[in-house]
Amino acid sequence: MPSPSMVRSGVRSGSCRPSPRNLTRFRVSSSSSSSSSSSSSWAPKLVGLCRATSKEDARMQMAVYVPPHPLVKHFMSIARNKDTPSAAFRSAMAELGRLLLYECAKDLLQTVDFEVETPCGVAEATFVDPSKPVTVVPVLRAGLVLVEQAHLVFPISRTCHLGYVRDEETLEASMYLDRLPKQFTSDDLVVIADPMVATGGTAINVVRDVLDRGADIKNVRLVCAVCAPPALTKLGEEFPELIMYSAIDD
Repeated sequence: MPSPSMVRSGVRSGSCRPSPRNLTRFRVSSSSSSSSSSSSSWAPKLVGLCRATSKEDARMQMAVYVPPHPLVKHFMSIARNKDTPSAAFRSAMAELGRLLLYECAKDLLQTVDFEVETPCGVAEATFVDPSKPVTVVPVLRAGLVLVEQAHLVFPISRTCHLGYVRDEETLEASMYLDRLPKQFTSDDLVVIADPMVATGGTAINVVRDVLDRGADIKNVRLVCAVCAPPALTKLGEEFPELIMYSAIDD
């Protein structure tokens, strides 16, 4: 956070948006198709695709960002191994959360420009905007482990818990804990964390809870360890402008 000794230049830069080729573009369809391999490690992989009827429709696509990072693959493999001890599983999930939040920060955080006094004179400097804290929303209880290190990734953040439980007979998710703010502004930055997005029911409810209180979908991110095609279909139908970050889609 900038110190009082810094001279503010008054110039605010926008958020750093990822290149389109760094995003898995997901569109709802009755059948899935996969993209061909590319020499670029960041080439997009199509989870699902349907024909856009207009340029506007083509832009309304839910983006699923799957970082092809060796550490993401490493910790994901540890977490998925049935023989991994509980302590190692928790540690791997925490590391996955940190890496995914780091990737998410590139897309979400906004910056401000300053001038600072260095030993060699005045230099330009860029900091995360201290007036734009990130609201981290873990979905209890499983979501807690993904955001254990959120304070190490986001310079300024607050944590607001949501608790959902699923009825084993109806498979419907219902809320049992609500610690969200009474109202968001359209400029608030919100990161939702839910390790397993399988059917999409809980994720849809949580995203809707955040939007119903005033958040803008363009400033909302969903972070998970694993996302499944059925959930992507439902989420894509409900929130075509949503951006997700996942260690794997499976």
